[in-house]
Amino acid sequence: MSSRDEILRRLRAAAPPPEALPETRGLAAPYADRVAQFETAVAAVAGTAVRVADGPALADGVAALAARLGAKRIASAVPDAGPGNVALEALRDPHELEGVDLAVLPGVFGVAENGAVWVAGASLHDRAVFVVTQHLALVLPAGELVNDMHEACARVAALPRGYGLFIAGPSKTADIEQALVIGAHGARSCAVFLVG
Repeated sequence: MSSRDEILRRLRAAAPPPEALPETRGLAAPYADRVAQFETAVAAVAGTAVRVADGPALADGVAALAARLGAKRIASAVPDAGPGNVALEALRDPHELEGVDLAVLPGVFGVAENGAVWVAGASLHDRAVFVVTQHLALVLPAGELVNDMHEACARVAALPRGYGLFIAGPSKTADIEQALVIGAHGARSCAVFLVG
C-alpha cells in the first residue's frame, strides 16, 4: 500500500459519521398578511410598493410614476400599464436601450419574506432592459405572493427551464468606502405595482 493510500484510509476512518440535514420546511410560520409583509420588505430594500386595484389604475399609477421621475423614454412589457414609447420588440441591438428612463416589466410572483420578485426571461425581449434602464417598475398580481424563499425556490423549480431572476429593489453596493450607494450599477429606483 502506498503512503497516499494509507493517508486516505486514515482520513476515511477518522471522518465523523454522516448527519442527516435538518428539515427546513415549516420552520417559519406563514405571514398573516403576505401583502403587508411584502410591502414592508420592498421598503426595506429601498424599493416602493404601490397597490392598485386593476388595469386602469395600473396605467394611472405608471403614468404618475413616469411624471414624478421625469421619464421621457418608457419601455413597457405589460399591456395594462400602457404601451410606453419604446417598443422593446422592435429593438435589434441592446445598445438601443440606452436612454430608457423607465422600464415596466411583468413579475411572475413575489416573496413576502424579502420583497423579491421573480422575473421570467421569456417575458423580456432583451435581458439587458432591467439593468440599463434608469428606473424600474415591476408589475405583480397581489395574489401571487409566496411566504419565503423555500416556497419561492419550489415554485421556480416547477416552472419551465429558462432564464429568470429575482429582483429586490434597485441596485445597491457598499463597496465604495463601505457606504451604501443605491442605483450605482443598474436601476436607480424600483417600484413594485401590486395589482388586485
